Amino acid sequence: MNLKALIGFIRVFVGILFIISGFIKLNDPVGFSFKLQEYFGPDVLNLEFLSPFALGLAIILVIVELVLGVALIIGYYKRLTLWLLLLMILFFTFLTFYSAYFNKVTDCGCFGDALPLTPWQSFTKDVILLILIVFLFINIKYIQPFFTNFGRSIIIFATFIACLSFGYYVLMHLPLIDFRAYKVGTNIAEGMEIPDGAPVDVFDYNWKFKVNGEEKVFTTQGDYPTVEGEFIGVDTELVTKGYVPPVHDFTIEKDGEDYAEEFLNTPNLIVIVAYDLSKTEWNGWPAVKSLTNDAIRRGYQVIGLTASGVDDVNSLKLKQEINFDFYFTDATTLKTIVRSNPGILKLNNGTIIQKKHWNDAEEIELEKLPTAKLDLDFNLKFQLDSITRLDNLYRPLIQESDPAKRKALADELGIPEEDYTGDLWKKQRMLDTTNLQRIKRLIERYGYPGKSLVGEPTNLVALEVIAHNPGEVEEYLDVLKKAAEKGEIPMTQVAILEDKHLMMQDKEQIYGTQAQITAENGFFIWPVTNPETLNERRKAAGFKRTIEEYVADLMGKDAQFKALKLSEIKRL
Repeated sequence: MNLKALIGFIRVFVGILFIISGFIKLNDPVGFSFKLQEYFGPDVLNLEFLSPFALGLAIILVIVELVLGVALIIGYYKRLTLWLLLLMILFFTFLTFYSAYFNKVTDCGCFGDALPLTPWQSFTKDVILLILIVFLFINIKYIQPFFTNFGRSIIIFATFIACLSFGYYVLMHLPLIDFRAYKVGTNIAEGMEIPDGAPVDVFDYNWKFKVNGEEKVFTTQGDYPTVEGEFIGVDTELVTKGYVPPVHDFTIEKDGEDYAEEFLNTPNLIVIVAYDLSKTEWNGWPAVKSLTNDAIRRGYQVIGLTASGVDDVNSLKLKQEINFDFYFTDATTLKTIVRSNPGILKLNNGTIIQKKHWNDAEEIELEKLPTAKLDLDFNLKFQLDSITRLDNLYRPLIQESDPAKRKALADELGIPEEDYTGDLWKKQRMLDTTNLQRIKRLIERYGYPGKSLVGEPTNLVALEVIAHNPGEVEEYLDVLKKAAEKGEIPMTQVAILEDKHLMMQDKEQIYGTQAQITAENGFFIWPVTNPETLNERRKAAGFKRTIEEYVADLMGKDAQFKALKLSEIKRL
């Protein structure tokens, strides 16, 4: 191959590589902007002032990269093109070397999620490209343009317009090609599985000992070394990276519990993803609200996933009148799932059926399910959901006696300092009284607001407010029982409330749900009326366990149910 042919081959090879790299990133400019933000972070280049401009810079860089690839192939202003290519590759070579040497960014994002490269692989690739571009520069006279000057200008202009149009399209919708682990058709639970026999992480354990007054290091694969000396410490070093499943670090948390398994086994689930509510596109939430209200009416379960705190969640729900609950998921995971804030997923038992930008909310396909509740009143539901927050505003703080932990809990709940100090019981009782008045007015207008009217779990709000006002329980017991008979609320919840009410009046309970501790009797089940038929009443009310099973779970497997009489009880 003569020099001219070699130059022609290298020119086309480098040009195509830039076009492919640019197109993959232009297909997902939001993802590339996240990568730039990593580089701009304080632990890498410490250029945080550039982070707000990351998306704009990402779009400019990838369009320039792609256009330069086309310009190199067709020979458009070849000297200017080569200078720009040289400057660009020098910039990227510096970034990849910095990432590799200091181990700052584990994936440069050169080819997006289509072809993840390690930092050293990225650096090697850039060095090769740098050599090839310098070689082209030296032999620039052998680069012969294609087409006429006017034709080349038209091609470059058309490429630029096409890039702008494509970039705008994917920003307003989602990437045309999804290279990530959460693409449509993926089962999230299966994506988290580790195959049998998959390689695991291998570590070197560097044990430090002082032997004869000298510090020495002994390296093993984990075993404690047999050394006669004084142990100082041990450091671990990753030698070989094990298998990493496509989907990892996926959790759905709330109040310290992980609900991932539950929701990944839920059919007909709509998930709203908003990784950061402070950066969310507020004009997208009316479309989300319309979709989710329709989904709830048609029988779908709807949840939100965010990395934002409770205060941001409550603010959003209040301002946008959102009718579903949010759970916590890592921000990086949410950014990976969908490149929209908010974004929408339709899942069925953990399999992603549809994934849409909020602009395309109307494209989510919703069927009328057997669990459909077409008569749901979302205005009423929103009123009740707003009462829930006030109903439980201070109760978690009241239960926490440690001042530091109370402050941390208040911060987590988004409660300012003036609201978590002082007489919290008095503050909560004032809220309980106000909430009860609101519930009374709603019951007078609608009757008991059950699940056919407001769905679940909002159907329990009125019951919980009444329960927190013990003096009003007797007045509403008949209302609650009738609602339970109609299936609007669980009969078990009404039974528990009735038992507690009877116990507080020193009367026999009906279903055996309440236990007490006294000096004479210890821990025991409060006296029950007609104990010989207790299990029949429990079963009729919907309790799954007999009184004997309940006692064993509550007091220990060897505990026995003892039917006491009121006359035998002496309270503390």
